[in-house]
Amino acid sequence: MGFRGLLWGLLMLSGARAQDGNPGFQPSFIYMSGPVVTATFVGSPGDIFSLSVANNETGVLPLEDCCERNRTGDWSLNVTFKGNVSRVTVLLTRNLQLCAPNRTGCCTEAPCLVAALQVSACRNSTVVARLSIQAEIYANTSLGNGTGKPETFDNATIIPNQVYQPLGSCPCNLTAAACDIRCCCDQECTPEMKDLFSGSCFSGVFGGDVNPPFDQLCSVQTGINTPDWFPFLCVHSSLDNTPFLGYFYHGSITSSEASSFKIPFQTLPGKVTGGYRQGDPIMTMQDEYFSVPQPFLSGQCARDAPVAFLQDFAVECLVTSKDERTLLPSVPINSGTGDSISPLVTYENKTTDIGSCAGSEPESVIFAGVYTVIWEGRRITDLEVSILYGKICPEDTLRQRFTVNFVSVNATSTEELSGNPGYQVGKPVRAASLNSSVTTLNLWKPDGRGLCASADLTPVLFGLNAVSGCILEVDLKENCSQLRENVADRLNSLVPANLVGKRGNSNSSIPDDWVEIIRSDTFNSSSNASAGIFKGLCPRVPAHLNIHILTAVVGAVEGIPQQEILGVQIGFSTITWQVQCPLTFEEEAGFLPISASVQFIKIPAQPPVPKTRFQINYTEFDCRRNDVCWPELFYPLTRFYTGEPYSHSLAKGLVLVFLILIAVLLSDPGRRICGVWNKT
Repeated sequence: MGFRGLLWGLLMLSGARAQDGNPGFQPSFIYMSGPVVTATFVGSPGDIFSLSVANNETGVLPLEDCCERNRTGDWSLNVTFKGNVSRVTVLLTRNLQLCAPNRTGCCTEAPCLVAALQVSACRNSTVVARLSIQAEIYANTSLGNGTGKPETFDNATIIPNQVYQPLGSCPCNLTAAACDIRCCCDQECTPEMKDLFSGSCFSGVFGGDVNPPFDQLCSVQTGINTPDWFPFLCVHSSLDNTPFLGYFYHGSITSSEASSFKIPFQTLPGKVTGGYRQGDPIMTMQDEYFSVPQPFLSGQCARDAPVAFLQDFAVECLVTSKDERTLLPSVPINSGTGDSISPLVTYENKTTDIGSCAGSEPESVIFAGVYTVIWEGRRITDLEVSILYGKICPEDTLRQRFTVNFVSVNATSTEELSGNPGYQVGKPVRAASLNSSVTTLNLWKPDGRGLCASADLTPVLFGLNAVSGCILEVDLKENCSQLRENVADRLNSLVPANLVGKRGNSNSSIPDDWVEIIRSDTFNSSSNASAGIFKGLCPRVPAHLNIHILTAVVGAVEGIPQQEILGVQIGFSTITWQVQCPLTFEEEAGFLPISASVQFIKIPAQPPVPKTRFQINYTEFDCRRNDVCWPELFYPLTRFYTGEPYSHSLAKGLVLVFLILIAVLLSDPGRRICGVWNKT
């Protein structure tokens, strides 16, 4: 333990922490428990790297080492360059072997390798940064035969493939170390116990039989209860064809290959050549997902959440681990056509008043990261990353903010497109007024109190239905007409335009690119019903705004469907508002919850085929509305039947028809018909 402590102390003193904006390793110190570790170095392509191992007796590392040494002892160094970012990999070249149990004269304990390593980055024969590695590697039991292949022992437990045996060998065995009544497969039940319930054992899947034979098998119904027609209509089938495992069809058996969890559209790094579609994960040049921390259902943030193409987001993550406080800059990504896009990273220092930390030094952390992705068509042209960093005390709570914005390459600084030409799902709906700039339709984004006065606005996103609301403070001195007018003005502020763009790239100077918003106002604030002084009850208050947007697919560009907006209609839903009791004379304001909703209605490109008069009048022949479907009487003879090959079902059907004809001819009505036929 003394030698290990000495190594830790020397490593912490000799490891140089990379300063923000200067060349350095990320991370600058690694605890190595496996045969391979990887770090990232931000510098210039001309830098050289050297690997050195500490002295086993003194534990001292060389201070100046620019010999460009890539191998020393059992360790090797591999460096790959991508622009100004280098990927440094340190590898243990030998296997730690563990003796098998049946061998004699071998080691009794698992061997352990403890070493201190250092990777030096040099520029002009001067060390500019160091990476310190503390290696503590134990032998793996899977390498016990000395061949590098897994060794199988006689007492190893073989776990069956869950795809082909989804249940345990005895599912009714619910109690450990006890016999479960009626569970004949329970190994804890003695033969005497089984004799008590052997005639009433659990059958089927729960009893452990995953292949129970079904009644239609010819080998099952062989007794006095077998009907007369059974030999002609029973089924010959293997017990492997069972619905419990998904085998209920003729012939083919599901492949036994395990499912692959590799990326479906890409097998080699950098081979994405077909471009991205909206929603596809963006890939790096290392065949990995380009990830930015994002929250999931439990409220925590996943640090390796993939970024979807053309889907903006802004999230906030609560950091609970020190390893998450410093986030590495983005690695080179795949443009979608196989080209490498290196991120342009800019750093901004945030000055924070931290005072004095209790017994510790302030640490440099990242407060926010803004990722701007420049795209054109189905490919990415540039990636800009802005990092905001500063210093805080180690015991302080940190909230990191991450924003990803997709910006079209043709967009100007004042106008961002929502598609080219059709709308992209999740992009803002473009709106405008005559002789005015392009804006958006909005919904409320309430704060913690939920009041309309302090609520922010968020744009309406194409293709995403949404509902939002807030609480409006009502002055009790107002009459009903004033209340209706104030609520209507508040709701109308969400729609600050009278035109909506048909397409995501609608031009404000082209009138045909826009459709007019249809307003169906159903109330009048100055009507007779609103006359009089406010007495705690107001009818016909427009408390809800309905926004209906009609969309349709009008074509395709490079095989991608293009969606347009055909029309927009807004209207109000009214309520009767009453002041909530108790109401005291000191109260001068009430509260009215108001809301707004947006609904996207997709219009089919072709009108549906109208029903025929027969379908309307004779509904008993409609298979979708009746349990008995006469048109499907000959379903086994059609191409839609896939229970067995079509040739087999057709042959069996013809044989069945032949037998029916013989039965009809040999029956009494058949003989009479034949007699009449012979007389004529």
